[in-house]
Amino acid sequence: MHQLTPQPLTKAAFAAFGDVVETDGATPIEINQGFARRCNELAAIDVTSGNVPVNVSLFEAKPRPRPIEIKLMERHPLGTQLFMPLQDRPWLVLVCADPRDGASYRAFTASGRQGVNYARNVWHHPLLVFDEASRFMVVDRMSPDNLEELWLDQPLFLSIP
Repeated sequence: MHQLTPQPLTKAAFAAFGDVVETDGATPIEINQGFARRCNELAAIDVTSGNVPVNVSLFEAKPRPRPIEIKLMERHPLGTQLFMPLQDRPWLVLVCADPRDGASYRAFTASGRQGVNYARNVWHHPLLVFDEASRFMVVDRMSPDNLEELWLDQPLFLSIP
């Protein structure tokens, strides 16, 4: 049985898997006559090849029983997939280079002010949250052919401190 323990989510630690979406380090621009600020270029969205539209959706997730049993990983070969929490609550991110290699897995705890944009073909677990009714804005490709799932022969277990 392979145990994983999440580490804090940072841009450097997550760079091989995509973007951490946060305003830390960004330079805000004042807009709307000074009544708003905008931070540009927080993620590299890549979903529209083949003239397929962008899908902006809302997900509402609930926590899984602990210890979290990891049985399935997924990836999106035709576009990125961005998750941004809509409340300030921590949540979990699980990625790997190869789902059949337990040593390639990385787990992160994201703050409620951090989102992730999974790069194309990055293996990740479906949404993992700590709290009931955790809501996320999701930006991805509007096509059913952009999902590949792999069921694991032996589950992994995610340890939550």
